[in-house]
Amino acid sequence: MGRTIAVLGGGITGLSASYYLSRVKAGIKKVVLVEASGRLGGWLHSLRLDSGAVFELGPRALRPAGNAGANALNLVEDLGLSAEVLPVLRSAPAAQNRFLYSKGQLHALPSSFKGLLKVGGLLSRPLLWTALKEPFVRRGSKKEDETIYGFLERRMGKEVAELLADPLCRGIFAGDARYLSLRSCLPAAYEAQRLTGSLLLGLVLARSKRDHLLEQCELVHRARAEQWAQWSLARGLSSLPEALTRAISSSDQQPYSEIVLGEPVQALRFTGNGQAEITLPESKIIADHVISCLPAHALTSILHPSLAAPLTSIQSVTVAVVNLEYPGNVLPVQGFGHLVPSSEEKGVLGIIYDSDAFPSHNRPGTATTRLTVMLGGAWFEEVFGEVGEGKRDKSREYFLRCEAVSAVVRHLGVMIPPSVVKTSVHQNCIPQYHEGHWKIVGK
Repeated sequence: MGRTIAVLGGGITGLSASYYLSRVKAGIKKVVLVEASGRLGGWLHSLRLDSGAVFELGPRALRPAGNAGANALNLVEDLGLSAEVLPVLRSAPAAQNRFLYSKGQLHALPSSFKGLLKVGGLLSRPLLWTALKEPFVRRGSKKEDETIYGFLERRMGKEVAELLADPLCRGIFAGDARYLSLRSCLPAAYEAQRLTGSLLLGLVLARSKRDHLLEQCELVHRARAEQWAQWSLARGLSSLPEALTRAISSSDQQPYSEIVLGEPVQALRFTGNGQAEITLPESKIIADHVISCLPAHALTSILHPSLAAPLTSIQSVTVAVVNLEYPGNVLPVQGFGHLVPSSEEKGVLGIIYDSDAFPSHNRPGTATTRLTVMLGGAWFEEVFGEVGEGKRDKSREYFLRCEAVSAVVRHLGVMIPPSVVKTSVHQNCIPQYHEGHWKIVGK
């Protein structure tokens, strides 16, 4: 008799786990995917407008680099989505040009050797000079972990920490570099210093070691040959969870797959006979194995306090995403977008120039500009107030909309009003791995 496996959480992680489990032909009798909400895909959510434009309410692109990137492309090809892939080449402006908004203006971040030699503007001295001195900085006394801000300040100076580390962490984690763990958030940088004593030397040596993949599909070969920087899908990234859902639902062979929607898990209890009892509002599931793809705060609420205790220290932040569409080509520059240091503006994390990266997602037949303004993160409550659990606050959404439009005026000089505005508030969407996080997860 085969085993029953329950997968908790129907985001991209839970869907992928269920998909791969459904392909195992021996030892598994049933795979049950349980999702609390009424939709699958988690934070991947593409809004397809009647005009033909595509807005990404969450993540908008994936990177092909490393084993993780290659595995994602393997999955896309396996699901029959290869023809829908929209690559962005490393030579494209959307890959080459990234900006920082500081002191009331946009500054191009270095993307070439010439840029490293530049004096003035963003940094008071050439970044190359600071980088060349970094290998000679002594190792810190704190070897187990330290904050990203503290690490960069110690090795490359306060200016680099404030103008590069701070906005970088706001853009990637929507978090504060002064609290985020170097070891858990940037493991490559942590290992580089630990093994060689130098951040830059360690990263150079690490890049010389190519990731070994057991299987490389045609898309992986294309991505490397054509030098992709990132990619999306023709109808938005939601096509990926949609294809996974179809593949899981169409599996009528062993193992049998079942998707349970709109059923929040109320309790997870482990029985004395090695099984797990999952309590839903109107039923129970008995499973031999459980794969949790839930965020820490959700998992904490269903576990016994003795098991949940280590997870209570893992915090998450709320991010507001405001999608804007303007008539015509209104951007003063071309590129991926720009980030904003917390010293400049706490509430605005950055603005993404969606039209430059994926023009195929613009409405056809007329020139438009699509932007996404990211707001809040670790500063959300401080700037915009607390968010009630599961409640929609229309007055706050209006305030967020006004703040986003105002930021586009201030940062990019776009004076005309947007023709389309979509505001989404993603509560507790990004976990924050603070200094010492590795002790919680054991690595």
